[in-house]
Amino acid sequence: MTVNEIKKYRKKDACSYCLGSFPTFELLRARPETAEMVLLHSDAKAELRKGLELACKGADIGIICSDRLVERLRDKDKCIVIGVFKKYECTLEHHANHVVLVNPGDMGNLGTIIRSCMGFGITNLAIIEPAADIFDPRTVRASMGALFGIKFEYFSDFGQYAKRYGGERENYAFMLEGKYRLGAFQHPEGKPYSLIFGNEARGLDASYMSVGKSVVIPHTNSIDSLNLSLAAGIGIYEFCREPF
Repeated sequence: MTVNEIKKYRKKDACSYCLGSFPTFELLRARPETAEMVLLHSDAKAELRKGLELACKGADIGIICSDRLVERLRDKDKCIVIGVFKKYECTLEHHANHVVLVNPGDMGNLGTIIRSCMGFGITNLAIIEPAADIFDPRTVRASMGALFGIKFEYFSDFGQYAKRYGGERENYAFMLEGKYRLGAFQHPEGKPYSLIFGNEARGLDASYMSVGKSVVIPHTNSIDSLNLSLAAGIGIYEFCREPF
């Protein structure tokens, strides 16, 4: 990408942006081969400039100092660093644990779940379409750059995912109608698993009752359901509880 090609993000574009210094540093650390350039605002302090210069030198990319470009792309006045990177594809690991998101619709939720996955050691994410855009700058920002540390794949439906990665895997579908209370059963040791979560508005449909174990996160009757990112965080934590 050249400076003249920089414009507001569109899903069909070949490149996307990290809005902020932290996700930009994560990009340069974890996926330097995808980095195209770093845009810097004149408000950046000398210490930040120095750190970026070292990181960009390691990634063999340049820094473009341009208030105009940063202000064109940012959605918050405090954003003074923007990393520009090429979109890329991944393949999930067959014998690793997976989180599966079925039709997630919110960029912020998707990014937050990615960060929770990284925080508790699950680095493989399957996304069933239609779904939010993992490369949208809002997703990247919500993940705080954790996006660059995971492997992900999109699938047209759950059947496609199951056909490719099913095998000896145990599936746990999180549903309000789940038969098993979270924390009331043990996962077979040594077996990889998939934690499956539904759309923010609809959850998982009844067909998922027969996909492995259906799991419910108990909560009071004061609410109808938990926010997707919160439910995913609770489920991931429960399955990953161990010293780090």
